[in-house]
Amino acid sequence: MFKLGVIVNPVAGAGGPLGLKGSDALHSSDGRSEARAVRCLAHLAAGALGRVTLFGYGGAMSAQTSIGGEVAGLPFVAVGQPLSEAVTQAADTKAAAQALLAAGVDLLLFVGGDGTARDVFSAIGTSLPALGVPAGVKMHSGVYAVSPESAADIILALLDGGLVDIELAEVRDIDERAFQEGRVRSQFYGELLVPRIGGFLQHVKAGGREVEELVLAEIADEVIAEMDAETLYLVGPGSTTQGVMLALGLDNTLLGFDLIKDQQLLATDLNAEDIGLALARHQGPVKVLITAIGGQGHILGRGNQQLSPNLIRQIGRENFMVLATKTKISGLAGRPLLVDSNDLALDKSWEGYIRVITGYRDSIMYRVSASGE
Repeated sequence: MFKLGVIVNPVAGAGGPLGLKGSDALHSSDGRSEARAVRCLAHLAAGALGRVTLFGYGGAMSAQTSIGGEVAGLPFVAVGQPLSEAVTQAADTKAAAQALLAAGVDLLLFVGGDGTARDVFSAIGTSLPALGVPAGVKMHSGVYAVSPESAADIILALLDGGLVDIELAEVRDIDERAFQEGRVRSQFYGELLVPRIGGFLQHVKAGGREVEELVLAEIADEVIAEMDAETLYLVGPGSTTQGVMLALGLDNTLLGFDLIKDQQLLATDLNAEDIGLALARHQGPVKVLITAIGGQGHILGRGNQQLSPNLIRQIGRENFMVLATKTKISGLAGRPLLVDSNDLALDKSWEGYIRVITGYRDSIMYRVSASGE
């Protein structure tokens, strides 16, 4: 079941009919955001009934006042309420976003304008993928789908196992007072992780097929670009992860775990005890590079059993970097990536959607399931 967080800014768009250049100073709920949220969720429900549960603040901040207890027929779980139902504030948006992050939603869908995007970014940063439904007066940020229906289509593609890229997109806003005086002053506030309809990008060759050697090199380049000198990296088995070691010019254990830090090889072919000792000695951040088994889709529990359930818990799901070509993901034909650690409770805690690095500056979101579920 896909867990979709929803935040509707009831004020968004209210400044447009008034001839204002934004809605930041308004407190009425006469905007168009709720109607656009209903459009998006109704389109989503038409193709996703039984596959999506909505989470959000009760009332207008989740479009409940228009649709009722369920939202467009989708089951709804309340994670809180705004301080005042009559007048919602930026603080309510931020609090709702943080509550949805804590609830473990797979994606945060927010309806509003640039001010809403700023509030969402300040609350979650890049900790959670987010997608905007455009409803505001100012729309300078790159985090919005082109329409309410297209936002729903992106989510439906996720549910159907499609190739959905996930990229950093800019959150920008303008100074409304300066804008009213005829001066456009746009400011960069940060970046959100935003899903977009995926596909093969620059490394596609004739016939729509990837050239594996080029793609593996691109994946390696992306991993190396993200590496931090203070982080300890466990590089797991597989030819995809091997590409990272080759790019670094380091020896590699094709069927085992190697340990690197600051792009230097510290140890090779580690077993579970070796990994536990390495984690105990290192007090800083840890990342693990793993890949999917072609055709099967397992990312844990096949070929990398050196990672015991206790080690997986200790490291934390958020510290695993999953690497795979889009050809390999397409070969799953929509089936999920699988986790089979021999600990069902742990496996189920991994369910949801995870970032998969598929090239240089190229990642997708893809579903993870407990093996056999």
